[in-house]
Amino acid sequence: MKNILYIALCLVSYQLFSQETMHPSPAQSKKIVITGGTLHIGNGQVVSGNIIIEKGKLKIDMNAPSLAGDIEHIDATGKHIYPGIIAPNTNLGLVEVSSTKSTVDNVELGDIHPNIRSIVAYNTDSKIINTLRTNGVLFAQIVPSGGLIPGTSTVVQLDAWNWEDAAYALDNGVHLTMPALINRPTFMSSRRRDADVDQVKLGLERIDLARNFFKEAQAYLNEKTHAATNLKYEACKGLFDRSKSLYVNCDLVKEMLAAIHLAAEFNFKLVIVGGTDSWMIGDILKENKIAVILSEPHSLPATDDDAVDQPYKTGAMLQKAGVLFTICQDGSDGHSQQRNLAFQAGTMAAYGLTKEEALQAITLNAAKILGIDSRTGSLENGKDANLVICQGDLLDMKSSVLTHAFIQGRAINLDNKHSQLFERYKYKYSIK
Repeated sequence: MKNILYIALCLVSYQLFSQETMHPSPAQSKKIVITGGTLHIGNGQVVSGNIIIEKGKLKIDMNAPSLAGDIEHIDATGKHIYPGIIAPNTNLGLVEVSSTKSTVDNVELGDIHPNIRSIVAYNTDSKIINTLRTNGVLFAQIVPSGGLIPGTSTVVQLDAWNWEDAAYALDNGVHLTMPALINRPTFMSSRRRDADVDQVKLGLERIDLARNFFKEAQAYLNEKTHAATNLKYEACKGLFDRSKSLYVNCDLVKEMLAAIHLAAEFNFKLVIVGGTDSWMIGDILKENKIAVILSEPHSLPATDDDAVDQPYKTGAMLQKAGVLFTICQDGSDGHSQQRNLAFQAGTMAAYGLTKEEALQAITLNAAKILGIDSRTGSLENGKDANLVICQGDLLDMKSSVLTHAFIQGRAINLDNKHSQLFERYKYKYSIK
């Protein structure tokens, strides 16, 4: 019995303390010069040049920089340098193991609570974070879920001791879950007591519920003084002055049109999240300057009538229509699958996009949609030094091997639990 308890304790201890030797990197202390690499700027340009990182900021030098003095020199000859990838619309840090309730903190009770801040629940010690960094994902938009208006999201950088350090763009978006506007009977719904309920009617009523809430918030914010502070209304202030975006989760055309109408009524800055059928209304999206965060490019078509490769080529169709878009991996396991964003972009590059357009979708486009493009998203002078160095093609699963990553000039440890387990069992079975 004692032996069994000892073994169990060892197993638990290994899980608890794996990665404990890893920690956030200190601020940049010396000048870094990266020479010889191919620079993928993130805006469609590819150039040969050198990068100088000083005080966490980028400088592109097309000439041979001086290597004298107290500097750190990285020879990137034969390698490729990319902006750090940005993962939008994720519950990373809010969910660790989706099937274990004690590790899930992404849903709040209630229906309308824009004042709920996802950032305060963000777990910087999540074991999943390091697996994303290994594939070049350096930033993420942390999004709450549940209810009609689940709360407010924040963009974080993925190398921090706590959520205060992680916050990169604090509380910069309010999220709304568009009700389904389709009666789609299923085997289970046909057996329920509410099988005859008009789901479209219910959906429209919930849209009116959101509309009335925003009207009340608008009236509240137009008052100069208040007898009492209403936190829900206060959280919507950024929507009305357009310092925040309204992110609406919806897929069908009629749902997206309802979202456009709602946003236009209040002059909100709108971003469609999901957008499965967005390729059908590209002209409307462009006309209204609405960006799209496409969900799960590696998925089946939405309907039997869609082409089997429609999810792969939707990005190229939006690009052709002039719509600003990026991609995300949502769902219950979206936090862990975000590490595959680069490879999903690579798939889109095989279905109509160029390699640089696909790269831009997950770097500069994502930064523009999240409102952080003045600081990151591309390799340009004066921006934060958020970049990765790769031996092969970052978008190709077979050749992508990261050798270096930097967040705001800090060299990031690319170790993770996956690589540690790999080394552990290589040793066990004497594999060389």
